[in-house]
Amino acid sequence: MCATCGCGQDEVRVSPVLQAGGTPDPAIDREPDRLARSHGHPHHHGHDEDHDHPHTHTHTIDIEQAVLSRNDHLAEHNRAWLRRHRIRAVNLMSSPGAGKTSLLERTIKESPAAISVIEGDQETRFDAERILSAGARAVQINTGAGCHLDATMVERALQQLEPPAGSLVFVENVGNLVCPALFDLGENRRVVVISVTEGDDKPLKYPHMFAGADLVVVNKTDLLPYVDFDLDRCEADARKLNPGLEVLPLSVKAGTNLDTWYAWLAAI
Repeated sequence: MCATCGCGQDEVRVSPVLQAGGTPDPAIDREPDRLARSHGHPHHHGHDEDHDHPHTHTHTIDIEQAVLSRNDHLAEHNRAWLRRHRIRAVNLMSSPGAGKTSLLERTIKESPAAISVIEGDQETRFDAERILSAGARAVQINTGAGCHLDATMVERALQQLEPPAGSLVFVENVGNLVCPALFDLGENRRVVVISVTEGDDKPLKYPHMFAGADLVVVNKTDLLPYVDFDLDRCEADARKLNPGLEVLPLSVKAGTNLDTWYAWLAAI
């Protein structure tokens, strides 16, 4: 059990690099890279004291701090590697169904930038296959019972992906507005995607996610006439948590404000 968020520690699977067309890159055609307990949790050796003594609040906090500290250390290594290769990395987070993958598909097709994607899901390669069909290379990370990606997983995925110098890498995190906010992956920017179909109360319900974001994309604005969503309220609540936060309403389906999105990416 993860000390930071309570998620399981099922074996994480990092699939081989895939190229456009859905086939493994012949240069890196190997079995999935399996990361046993790769959340960065300490491994217990020998006698496990936790079975003999009750858990205490202080003990839990100490473990959480140790896990996050180790993750932050690895994230800085990722960030340094990306900087050396002049690669920009965006951590894309949302709840399930907000439209992260749809936004990536259109971005890959329309943006002039060279794009690669690290896909995070508990199971399946559905989203990675969509990315491949859009024309980008992808690595799939399946977290099993895990509810977020961490710096170790991203490091392994980058080793397989080998993005070209000067390119743009998206990390599509596991759909979840809670746990991904805790884990630095080494990214340059954090983007939170919400949709108008989810309701305008998300910033105050999930404050850690919005407090740490650089940009909030409000997707599916073409549906605003049909749903009860107050865009002004959502923006105001988000900026209560993060005064410098940028908020970008757009519609992937209608193409509204996508030029602004591409300009934001180009300025990273």
